[in-house]
Amino acid sequence: MAEALRDLRKKAVIGFVGGSDLAKIAEQLTFNGSNAIDDFDYGFAENGLTAYKLGKQLASQSFIKFLGEEKYKKLANFILHYIADLDIPIKRGTFIEFRNGMVNVSPIGRNATIAERLEYQAYDKVHGIRAAFVKVLQEKFADYGLTFAIGGQISFDVFPHGWDKTYALRHVEDEKFEEIHFFGDKTYEVGP
Repeated sequence: MAEALRDLRKKAVIGFVGGSDLAKIAEQLTFNGSNAIDDFDYGFAENGLTAYKLGKQLASQSFIKFLGEEKYKKLANFILHYIADLDIPIKRGTFIEFRNGMVNVSPIGRNATIAERLEYQAYDKVHGIRAAFVKVLQEKFADYGLTFAIGGQISFDVFPHGWDKTYALRHVEDEKFEEIHFFGDKTYEVGP
């Protein structure tokens, strides 16, 4: 794959965009000691909140800068109280994971084992725990400018409107590319 990317880079500008932080993405894109930042023309971690062009870091953004500490505390406190009052089969801890560009919320907790995650996923499919939780948050925090996106087995993400992977496009607008192609492993409909 590394050779194919090197060949492609000779013909086109290439980049990567991922929701994870740069360390995780670099771990996934490092081949035989290569450096992901040097192997691509553009690198966008955390959906482009951390961005690189030709190995140099561009301006960055963060969830806390966008929302502010006071609003974040209100949101986090509400989430924790809501989870505390949920009657679900098990809870395991790390219910809110704060990331640079988003908050990941898990009613069961991110510390759940693989087996527990699978059980919760089946339970949630029947009982709609995450969907109901998201609906309450959308109503309660409608004025915060946030998107609540259910994904994976046990959680949902909370991030500012427009801070999905399309955020990275802000860094290439001046390039005037005629076409941009995105290849990914999954896509989900996300509501405001």
